[in-house]
Amino acid sequence: MKILLLAPHPFYRERGTPIAVDRMLRVLSDGGHDVDVLTFHEGDSPSYPNVTLHRIPSPPGIRDVPPGFSAKKLVCDALMFFKGLGLVRRTRPQVIHAVEESVFMATEYRVLFKVPFVYDMDSCLSEQLVDKKPWLSFGTPAFRWLEARATRGALAVVPVCRSLADTAERYGARRVVVLPDISLLDPAPTRDETDVVPGNGDTQFMYIGNLESYQGIDLMLPAFSLAHQRCAGIRLVVIGGRAARVKRYARASRGMGLEGIVEFRGPRPVSAIADHLRAADVLISPRTQGANTPMKIYSYLHSGKPVLATRLPTHTQVLTDEIAFLAEPDAESMADGMVTLAGDADLRRRLGRSGHAYAEQHHTFDAFRKTLGDLYRDLETAVTPYRG
Repeated sequence: MKILLLAPHPFYRERGTPIAVDRMLRVLSDGGHDVDVLTFHEGDSPSYPNVTLHRIPSPPGIRDVPPGFSAKKLVCDALMFFKGLGLVRRTRPQVIHAVEESVFMATEYRVLFKVPFVYDMDSCLSEQLVDKKPWLSFGTPAFRWLEARATRGALAVVPVCRSLADTAERYGARRVVVLPDISLLDPAPTRDETDVVPGNGDTQFMYIGNLESYQGIDLMLPAFSLAHQRCAGIRLVVIGGRAARVKRYARASRGMGLEGIVEFRGPRPVSAIADHLRAADVLISPRTQGANTPMKIYSYLHSGKPVLATRLPTHTQVLTDEIAFLAEPDAESMADGMVTLAGDADLRRRLGRSGHAYAEQHHTFDAFRKTLGDLYRDLETAVTPYRG
């Protein structure tokens, strides 16, 4: 099948959505599909059989495009739209696979060229926009109208979680196929490796991910400060984040008296995630905004280490009290969770084993491959070649 995949972000970069696109391209390539990928000017250039990578022109002065809405991203999206016009004419795809906001480009390409599209729904764009830029709340009705129009126009909507599927269905999507993110641990840890072994040293808490505001770092640090006042034998390691954010939060932790107790290690390659997770006693996801489940959750669970997360839909559509420790999204409750987990090795062991078993059953690459492969086998019978 001839596919044009729109990836409106730096690719490849080791962060959430680009990692998901990489997994998708592996499956489509292995399935024998002919894929053209249009993406931003930045990133590494991985190679896959049957896949051709196209980039927008490099706009002057625009580097390090961050996740989420920004002026940099708007410029790159505009360049991507116009480059996409030529690609559709030249490559003649049977279907466009539109990731995130590129669905608005695909909606216009459908009008102009009659090419159907699949909407890869990684977040609720209207909510994400206002969460990051509250002053744009006046435009919420218009943003939702545009999002609903794109959703209804899609041949299929592919959300990453159940709450986004509910949003797509409310908007009137014709077909919804939930394609959850997966664990990045490869190979999977064995049962013995996932056992939590109580030791005589400090309990090490760990956060892995970017340090954008929606991740809840502004909740995690005050919570950890409170917990440390009650339980001196705990440490926190933070992995990931852009340099400016790392500097900002390291300064904030020092202001809380946590110097030498909270360690910011900056970005680390995905290939090293398993080693970092192995060194942790408890893994934290303090996210406070958004409807989609953080990709890190699946690797957290798969590692066999206990997970502490906020009791919000972003987590509870996957996590339950049987496989994770869920705390209310306030500093006191999160601190209580930290103290409880630090003091109860049996609880850590039980949650770790349950989470590992859940991830093995539902969030492996094999499960991802089957769902995406089934969708594209169905689409092959539903679309015809672009005639121009």
